[in-house]
Amino acid sequence: MRAKSQARAAAVQSDPRWAAVRARDPKADGTFFYSVKTTGVYCRPSCAGRPARPENVAFHAIAADAERAGFRPCRRCKPDQPPAAERRATQVAELCRLLENGDGVPTLEELASHAGLSASHTHRLFKAVTGVTPKAYAAAHRARRVRRELSASGTVTEAIYGAGYGSSARFYEKSSELLGMTPTKYRNGGAELPIRFAIGECSLGSVLVAATARGVCAILLGDDPEELAHDLERRFPRAKLIGADADFEGLVARVVGLMEKPGTSTSLPLDIRGTAFQQRVWKALSGIPAGTTRTYSEIAQAMGEPRAVRAVARACAANPLAVAIPCHRVVRTDGDLSGYRWGVERKRELLAREART
Repeated sequence: MRAKSQARAAAVQSDPRWAAVRARDPKADGTFFYSVKTTGVYCRPSCAGRPARPENVAFHAIAADAERAGFRPCRRCKPDQPPAAERRATQVAELCRLLENGDGVPTLEELASHAGLSASHTHRLFKAVTGVTPKAYAAAHRARRVRRELSASGTVTEAIYGAGYGSSARFYEKSSELLGMTPTKYRNGGAELPIRFAIGECSLGSVLVAATARGVCAILLGDDPEELAHDLERRFPRAKLIGADADFEGLVARVVGLMEKPGTSTSLPLDIRGTAFQQRVWKALSGIPAGTTRTYSEIAQAMGEPRAVRAVARACAANPLAVAIPCHRVVRTDGDLSGYRWGVERKRELLAREART
């Protein structure tokens, strides 16, 4: 009997899945499950329960296999439910929809009541998943609605109320912060918005850097400096483009340094303009550690939008700030590097440089 027990223990310990169980590795969750004969339960690899003895453990490819073998789900790690990170992301995605679709902006207490959590826990959870507070997310979404209304409404006043503001005074308090310019100027297509720019050279080719008074609004890579300038003109067709001065050259040098060492931290002031969804994606990209990659699917899952893989890919393609917002760290599910708007070889080189940092 003892020999059989030792043989079972040896077989389990030689299985690479046992190492994941011992390490309580969350990355292994979903790839397999394990059951414990003495307790009658089955768990996910990351379960924080008391370690099981290897002779009592059996592995299962899916949860249904463990249940057919007579085991019940562990109450601690809940292997019959989605992983905790996915549940949290789904919960926050529902709160995001409340913030986006309501007539007014729900209070933190109202969001917490909907989620069945305390206000402080809701605040921490929302920020952990999205990277911003519920208040900041609501503000970003409202800014997007304002931009849309300014383009479609007959007057600025109509646009303000159409975006959900109760009074024009509340909007004008933060209009420059939301739009980067006055509402009338935005409605006129950003006419005369001053944007300074310069084109430099780095080992990856030509790089165009453009900035408003708020910060860098474009970092574009390419082989043809003239085409980069045309790209900037297309992005800001009615802006006032101003050639760089000596002070601006210093900013260009910082950007070039970022290209040469993309894994280093940067304090570049950024003027990030995009929809609420795009900004959520770009925030998620900024959270990917240098030297590592994520798939489009993983980004969508982390945002609580598992079906939005294509939308995530489009947001990555719309990123106007090369390297500063590291869309080069996103790959396809099969690991392929295709999809980088500034060229696959540049993407490959940026990842290689980060790996060496």
